[in-house]
Amino acid sequence: MNVNNVSVIQSTLARYNPSAFLLAAKLLSLVLYVALDGVPGGSLLLGIFGILILLLVVLVVIRSPAISWIAWVIAVPVFVLTLFSWLYGNPALLVWAALLEGILYFYGAGGLIVYMLGDERVTIDELFAVGATFTLLAWGFAYMYMVCQAWSPASFSGGTNPKEPLSFVELLSLSFTNLSATGLSDIVPVAPASRVLVMLEQFAGVGYIAVVVSRLIGLTLSQRGDRN
Repeated sequence: MNVNNVSVIQSTLARYNPSAFLLAAKLLSLVLYVALDGVPGGSLLLGIFGILILLLVVLVVIRSPAISWIAWVIAVPVFVLTLFSWLYGNPALLVWAALLEGILYFYGAGGLIVYMLGDERVTIDELFAVGATFTLLAWGFAYMYMVCQAWSPASFSGGTNPKEPLSFVELLSLSFTNLSATGLSDIVPVAPASRVLVMLEQFAGVGYIAVVVSRLIGLTLSQRGDRN
């Protein structure tokens, strides 16, 4: 794909604010986690919706300055591994899919950050990208926690059923509380690997707010001042 084709795709996607669609889809998935909990076939529906979100992530990466083919190289194995895990009921494949999906989310978040910091003008899509990037980071670390728990079952303590592995919703809640520096402390990392992951997420959350969010707020206030 040459530079002209990439520019055409990016300009076309820019008209539809893909960051807004991604943010809305991620927030909708939180509602679906509750609505489909315990419903027969609910996990399959969540998986299908998750694949749609993966496509949105790839579209957002294409919109950003990040290299789009890298996103496809990561996303395609996620599709294949997820499909095979459903067909053969192999949880190990799902763990590998979670690992790659987390990497894709981090790559997408990095692309959005570069996109938001690329100029001195704040657009509507960039404001939506602030929230979309936060959700990508939160889900990315949640998938890393899922992989950590699969490889080391005693990585976390607490949760609704302390004797059972934490559900993905519980891991996602842990991720949100760490990324936002809320720290509810109902789930505690107890293994070295899980503690390091938590520290990395806390560092990422503080850095994201300090560098990206504060810069966009400053540019927005500056633009309003120039108009006045």
